[in-house]
Amino acid sequence: MTDRWLQRLAPPFSGLLMALAFPLAGQGWLAWLALVPLLVVMPSRPWRSGFSAGVVFFAVTLYWLNLVMTVYGQMPWVLAIVAYLLLATYLALFWAATCWCSMRIHRALHVPLPLVTAVCWVALEYVRNWLFTGFPWGNIGYSQINALWLVQSADLFGVYGLALMLLLVNGLLADGVRRRVAGETLPWRSALIVGLVLVGQLGYGYWRLAAAEPDRDALQVGLVQGSIDQAVKWDPAHLQRTLERYRQLSAQAQDPELLVWPESATPFFYQNGGERAYQVRSVAREQRAYLLFGSPSYARQEADDEVAYLNSAYLLSPQAQLLGRSDKVHLVPFGEYVPLWGMFGLVEKLAEGIGDFVPGQLQPLSLNGHQLGVLICYEAIFPELAQKLVSRGAQVLVNITNDAWFGDSSAPWQHLDMARMRAIENKVWLLRSANTGVSALIDPFGRVVAQSRLFEPALVEGTAYFKQGGSLYTHTGDSLPRLLGIVVLVWLWQSRKKKL
Repeated sequence: MTDRWLQRLAPPFSGLLMALAFPLAGQGWLAWLALVPLLVVMPSRPWRSGFSAGVVFFAVTLYWLNLVMTVYGQMPWVLAIVAYLLLATYLALFWAATCWCSMRIHRALHVPLPLVTAVCWVALEYVRNWLFTGFPWGNIGYSQINALWLVQSADLFGVYGLALMLLLVNGLLADGVRRRVAGETLPWRSALIVGLVLVGQLGYGYWRLAAAEPDRDALQVGLVQGSIDQAVKWDPAHLQRTLERYRQLSAQAQDPELLVWPESATPFFYQNGGERAYQVRSVAREQRAYLLFGSPSYARQEADDEVAYLNSAYLLSPQAQLLGRSDKVHLVPFGEYVPLWGMFGLVEKLAEGIGDFVPGQLQPLSLNGHQLGVLICYEAIFPELAQKLVSRGAQVLVNITNDAWFGDSSAPWQHLDMARMRAIENKVWLLRSANTGVSALIDPFGRVVAQSRLFEPALVEGTAYFKQGGSLYTHTGDSLPRLLGIVVLVWLWQSRKKKL
């Protein structure tokens, strides 16, 4: 009976421990041992163990989705809970598949279990990053964002390299527990190799932080946080009050070169011109600064004369001339559009606004001989988007977002942590302007130089620097998880005829 209960309780306990490594509790050190209970009992029930651990992890980490759906999506709480549990169940399938594949390969090919588990985990996390538009929220590498010496290696292999190391350590600890119980020799050689790699990773981080190049090409920035209540954001009666708040906060900036307003800071079609567009342009002229701001836009499609709506960011010169527009390319399912409309015809968007959006084109914006790469809202959680922008010449990343949907939960901090990882991976500054927070100035090492509080109007000022060249990750992208994915497929192919 004791063993049976251990088999049942150990996996969800692992899921809970891993969830506590994220901003809900912020105990990142737990990630180094959180998966040990799961991996110890995994051999007897790999699929069930991985699934139950995953359900608990995602249910705890994404608890704030209920707030999004009920408060802002006005969904009945029963349906909201069902949708929330369905998403947690879907995401847990990746943990279950990881455990099943690991045991399948280990038993058929006798690949060391800690190694095969780490490889399968990173490969499946990468698949989760793009399958069905992707949802990389909760990738375990983000749990280490505050361990600055450790996370600098993300500029080599991205957040996936951190996940690989975490899984190797968890796997070795679990292997040691199993061997100790069985009275077998502990895996000292493997532990030594992983230990040396970890020391090398820490040494690399120390070297990176100590050998930082002197900063050039300074940019004085003001990040404006309007803190506009989501309930009135799209109400025409409050539009003038919204503009006034952004103008007043912008006027407080001391000699800014660039002012950044959040996603959809102007909840009207700026491209239509008129008095409100004139008020926006006047901010650039009065402050003698470049102004980047979020606004919906549209384009007519000649083929059928239909209107396509886009979630956009406009860049104005200090003379209020339009320098360019960047459109969001990775849209939020059920937030900005409803996927598979024929199947989900009865499902409406959770977000208020103007209609279904369409994706735009990924391209940097030119600013006085330099390039800005704009990530709108949750585009910051997709590593490949920031990597492509920097590889195409972006020297500073800008994340404009509206995190009001998250309420006073851990989600804004989770979102901030993922944005910080984008700065580290590409070794560029990242400017983050959020409607209700957290707005922040982030350096290329993931350090938050300045930040706002949640749900308070604020102006975050500081100096950023244009950085050229990026990093190894910028040039190679997600080569590591792709390579590991190929390895997993080869292993599974080789194991297909093996008797287990």
